This record gives sequence, C-alpha cells and structure tokens, in this order.
Amino acid sequence: MEWKSYYLDMVLVPLSLAMNLAYHWWLWHKVRTQPLSTIIGINATGRRFWVAAMMKDNEKKNIIAIQTLRNSIMGSTLMATTSILLSAGLAAVISSTYSVKQPLNNSVFGAHGELMVALKYVTILCIFLFSFFCHSLSIRFINQVNMLINSPQDPASVVTPDYISELLEKGFILNTIGNRLFYAALPLLLWIFGPLLAFLCSLTMIPVLYNLDFVFGLNKKGKSEHQLNTCGDCESQ
Repeated sequence: MEWKSYYLDMVLVPLSLAMNLAYHWWLWHKVRTQPLSTIIGINATGRRFWVAAMMKDNEKKNIIAIQTLRNSIMGSTLMATTSILLSAGLAAVISSTYSVKQPLNNSVFGAHGELMVALKYVTILCIFLFSFFCHSLSIRFINQVNMLINSPQDPASVVTPDYISELLEKGFILNTIGNRLFYAALPLLLWIFGPLLAFLCSLTMIPVLYNLDFVFGLNKKGKSEHQLNTCGDCESQ
C-alpha cells in the first residue's frame, strides 16, 4: 500500500488531542474524588475559607478583598486580550489572499494541501475563541463577587458566604478552562510545521502539567508526612 503524506496527520494529531483529553479527564476525576491531592482542589478550599474570613471582618478587610479580586480580574483580562488578538491575527491570515502554506516546504512531514492548512488555522482559531469566551465569563463572575463581597450582612439576606464562594468558584473554574484551552493551542500551533512536532509537544506538556497540578507528599486529608510524624510524636508523649 502506498504511503500517503496525510497519514501522519491522521494518526499523530488525534493521538495528541486524545492524550490531552485523557489527562484532563483524569485530573477532573481526581479533583472530584480526592480534591486535596490536587492544586485545584486545595485552592478551591482555601478560597472558601478566604471568602468567609473577608465577610466576617469586612470593615477591616474590604480593601484587601477588592485588591485581591482586582488582581484576578487583571490576569483574566490579560489572557482574554491575548486570545482575541491571536484570533484576530489568525483570521487575518486565513482571509488574506497570501497563500498560508507558502512558507512551508516539502521537508516538513505531513500533508501540505490547501484544505489541510486551512483546517489547521481554523482549529487553532476556534481554540483561541473558546479561551477568550471562558476568560470573559470568568471576569463577569469575579466582578460580581467584587461587588457582593462588601454587601452588609443580614440574617435574611440571600447574599451569603456560600453564595459568594459559589460565584467565585465558577469564575476560577472558567479561568482554569480558558488557560487550559490556551495551552492546548500550543501543540496545534506546532501542527502548522508538522504533526510530529504537535505530538512531541503534547508528550512533553503532560508531565509538566502533572507536576504543576498535583501536590506530592500529602495524604487524602491534605496532611504532609512531616505533619503526621509530628502529630504521632505528640500523641506518644
């Protein structure tokens, strides 16, 4: 059977996407079942305590709460701006009369047809647009928290610490999804130069994300081995 140039694209690129999807599904499962073994779960727990502390002593800590939320909004704004600028640049490249495959020569592995090149650019464009959408919604939720966290505490009020924690958690979840979509676009950007680079990029990115997403040396209750040894010594005494 004759070897076709697009066989590498058909095998390596879906495999690269499947590895990313499998890792993030496993990460989501760990966050749901063992949240204190992941950075995402520990940060979510810390944010709930933070909201309760800010609202309990609001008169003294209202400025701290606003400044902290403002920093989060600035981070999401930066990522949203970057995503939409990259989307605009890709849209300009796709709509231009200049042939987008001209810089690529036959030394790059994979297919080089007009349809395949257009598919690469459109896929990357969609990823960046979805990243922009998630970051925009994240800014919306955090802005709501920024206003409601300073609301007067009343026993009959529906604006409770649990409600504000829920809004804040939605904002940070959307921010995390937007960041992960942005990271997923990196292998697709390298796909422009060949499917082998996209596969190698995903293969390298997953161990890096694993070391950033998980906390090592903690048990299921979130205690380190050093803390357990210290508690054991105290009990023995």
